[in-house]
Amino acid sequence: MANQDWQRKAAEWLRGRQGPDDIVIFCTNLAFVLVVINLFARTGWLGWVALVLIAYAVFRIQSKNLGARARENAAFLKALGPARPWVQNPKAAFAEAKGYKHVKCASCGQRVRVPRGKGKLRVTCPKCRTKFEVRS
Repeated sequence: MANQDWQRKAAEWLRGRQGPDDIVIFCTNLAFVLVVINLFARTGWLGWVALVLIAYAVFRIQSKNLGARARENAAFLKALGPARPWVQNPKAAFAEAKGYKHVKCASCGQRVRVPRGKGKLRVTCPKCRTKFEVRS
């Protein structure tokens, strides 16, 4: 009974707030890695950096300014660029890298995914329809 009351109060308090997003997950994971490194390196400043990251994550979760937090999250994801899949889902990104190779079209720069281990392939760019060969 008390557990349901606590969950109801927590859900009521979080209503209208940001909640966890990609920046929060990144900050907490980075803070955890820094704490583990600090266990071995024994430097005081790493612990403080981890604490600041956790405080920033808590601030983002509690924020009611949803528009600003969404813009910050979109800018963060855009800044990650090609590293984005590795940050959002490392397990899936590893499986993707193991099974596929990404090549750029010479004429338009479009990234094309080709399977690994198939030898020499003739690829047609989906954007500009240029045909080119690639070793996978």
